[in-house]
Amino acid sequence: MNPSLRPSASFAVPTHWSPEQALAVLEGLQAVREAVWAIYGPQAQQAWRDQLVPDHEPPDFDPDLPF
Repeated sequence: MNPSLRPSASFAVPTHWSPEQALAVLEGLQAVREAVWAIYGPQAQQAWRDQLVPDHEPPDFDPDLPF
């Protein structure tokens, strides 16, 4: 592996950037995030909610059973 790249979740981030370059990337990502949110915010929230809903019914609750 190239020593100037640090592995991340699914891509490598260069380790040779200056702090100013890293900040520029972060600012660019924030601008993209805001633009995507402005267009897809409510739909993205609903998609997130849909992912949190379990695929099956919860088990029956019996308050008399101990933990």
